[in-house]
Amino acid sequence: MRVNVIQRPAGIGTFEFVVLATLRAAQLMRGCRPRVDGIHKAAVIAQLEVAQGKVIAMVGDEPGPDTVAVVL
Repeated sequence: MRVNVIQRPAGIGTFEFVVLATLRAAQLMRGCRPRVDGIHKAAVIAQLEVAQGKVIAMVGDEPGPDTVAVVL
């Protein structure tokens, strides 16, 4: 059995990482397009996207063209 641990970025806390990945996984399960390549379950894709900075927490402004905003 292979276990991969996805490292969270240095500038984001554990709680925020988990919340963002959870909200993004819900978006993916509703049919949103993934921003990373690979065949993984929604939870793993969401964690990879957050770890790579392709998903950010937003309160207000518009995200850039290469990022997805998860509104808190």
